[in-house]
Amino acid sequence: MTALAYSVYVAPSKAAVSDDLPPGEDRRMWSPTASTLIHGERDAVLVDPLMTLDESRRLADWTAEQGKNVTTVFVTHAHGDHFFGAPAVLDRYPQARLVAAADVAAHAGAQWESPWFDGFWQPRFPNQISDRHMVPEPLPDGRIELEGEELRAIELGHTDTDGTSALHAPSIGLVVAGDAVYGDVHLYLGESKGNGAQDWLDALDVLTELRPAAVVAGHKRDGDPDSPDDIGRTRRYIEDFTNAAQKAHDHVDLYETMIGLYPDRVNRGVLWNSARTALP
Repeated sequence: MTALAYSVYVAPSKAAVSDDLPPGEDRRMWSPTASTLIHGERDAVLVDPLMTLDESRRLADWTAEQGKNVTTVFVTHAHGDHFFGAPAVLDRYPQARLVAAADVAAHAGAQWESPWFDGFWQPRFPNQISDRHMVPEPLPDGRIELEGEELRAIELGHTDTDGTSALHAPSIGLVVAGDAVYGDVHLYLGESKGNGAQDWLDALDVLTELRPAAVVAGHKRDGDPDSPDDIGRTRRYIEDFTNAAQKAHDHVDLYETMIGLYPDRVNRGVLWNSARTALP
């Protein structure tokens, strides 16, 4: 039996249409987004098929260059930037299944509806998203078989949105974490009011207990290592944001405090969104 391996494709940052600019920024950008190919000798599972027409077509080209047959496309969570690109991949691999953990599948359809699609995605990425509105099917037992090895969907509850998951490949110690874990990119905390931050910290405990050897973050710099330490770094960011929000006078103060703590993280625009949601 050939041991499994994995490769990561990172779609670069891209411009988003928005006039809500953080202080000192002259345009809005979207964070770089990771897609992961877990493969054996012949077959493969692709995790998170990205969003726009252009980047998902480039992903399909990259996947074909790896010389593997994609049997399954797995979606970690119901944010459109991680699955709207499924049509381009499935055009290349028409026999592949588009699947997700049950809670993710239950949330995914709402991304194509108002207010999400008409009020958020389409205005920011006009004419850049497929008009084929695909949603993943629920995995009945949360498991995918890949050349005799088992991949397991780990349901995490709320992380940067409700009903999220990770995909665990135990035989190689890999966790593809989706947006439960971020690389060197500002976190999206815009859906984490109330108990959301604590729920996310609890989800990180679940991933830590898996004792992974490698963790692929949903948003990361291209070429950065897939380090399990990103779990702890994500935890510290959430804790720092929560503490700063308790002390800040307003969202501008919160934003500037976090920039002081994390001056080099990618995409200050998403931090601006998080701060504006947390405080007036």
